[in-house]
Parts: sequence; structure tokens; C-alpha cells
Amino acid sequence: MSDLSFWLLFFSTALALNIAPGPDLLYILTKTIANGKRVGVASALGVCTGALFHVGLASLGLSAILVSSALAFSIVKYIGVGYLLYLAYKSFRSAGTSLNITPADKHKESAWKAFKQGVLIDILNPKVAIFFMAFLPQFIRDGHGTVPIQLLYLGLLVVAVAVVVEVTYVLLAFKLTKKIRSSKRVSVLLDRVIGTVFVALGIKLAVSTSR
Repeated sequence: MSDLSFWLLFFSTALALNIAPGPDLLYILTKTIANGKRVGVASALGVCTGALFHVGLASLGLSAILVSSALAFSIVKYIGVGYLLYLAYKSFRSAGTSLNITPADKHKESAWKAFKQGVLIDILNPKVAIFFMAFLPQFIRDGHGTVPIQLLYLGLLVVAVAVVVEVTYVLLAFKLTKKIRSSKRVSVLLDRVIGTVFVALGIKLAVSTSR
């Protein structure tokens, strides 16, 4: 396979995988709809930063521990489930103030908080580690550097594609929902929807396996 064919296949596959809706994208979209573009972008960057952690583990071979050890997988998984349910609790407790986008609102969720949440959500999802372990080795080539180095730069490229895709989704979601977020009633409803999303993500993670 020529270099051009290789990179066309790699980037088209990475693009398709990132465009497909998944838990990370669902989280990012709910944050965007609830809190606006700035928080949405921050949550996307947080998720992608968390993915970098898994890329590092994969390049060091440590992700194999999560794949092969049921105990390690379960520990990380249930910490992640607990965190998602905590976020759901916070959303259900909200009176809608987190969705008010007026500059003077001191209760508005900060971009930094959304970023940290995104990082933790991705780090505490062992399925992300398994994804990189399953996807990246398919593109390892003889004579193009050591396996860890190839895993590292291929993983970084996948995350770079994810940043472009997810920020694009954020901008589109912000544009489509800009008007409805000024309504207090809609804000309360969206908080409940976000809480439900976190519960659903927690349940999905709880029933997942390492296989």
C-alpha cells in the first residue's frame, strides 16, 4: 500500500469513527445546548484531552492491562459510573440556572469546569482504551518506526480529527439552539434532559464488558 493510500484510508476511517454519534459526542452536545458555545468547545477539548491519556497508555502497552484484567476494567468502569451518576444528580438538583446564558449570571457553568468533566469522563471510560487498542494496531507498518512511536502518533492524529469533528458539532448545535436557551422553562427542562443523559451513559458503561 502506498503512503497516499495508507493515509487516505487512515484519515477516512478516523473521520467516519468520529462523526458517528457516541457517548462522548452526546455529552458534548448536551453541554453545548445547555451552556453555549464556549462551554461546548471546552467540554470537547476536555474529552479529547482524556483521550490523549488513553493514547499514552496504548503506546506504552498499559491499555492491554485493562483489556486482559477483568478486575482493572471493573475498577475503572465503576469509578466512571459513579462519576456520571454524580453529574446526573447535580443536573437533577439544578433549578435551571446553569443554563442561563446571560453574562451576569454567576451560576453559569464555567468552561474550565466543563473541560475537567470531559477529561474525567473519558479517562474513566475503559472502553476508550479498548477502542485505541483495537483500532491503532491495524495501521502499524513495518519500517516506519517502533510500535510504541507509531501507536503514539497515530493516536494523536485520531484525537486531532476528533477535535475538528467535535468542535464542528458544537458550532452547529450552538447555532441551532441559540434562541431556545433564553427560556427559563426550557432551561429547567434541559437540565433534566442532561441528568437523564448522564444516567443513560452511566448505565451503558455499567453493563459494558472488556470484550
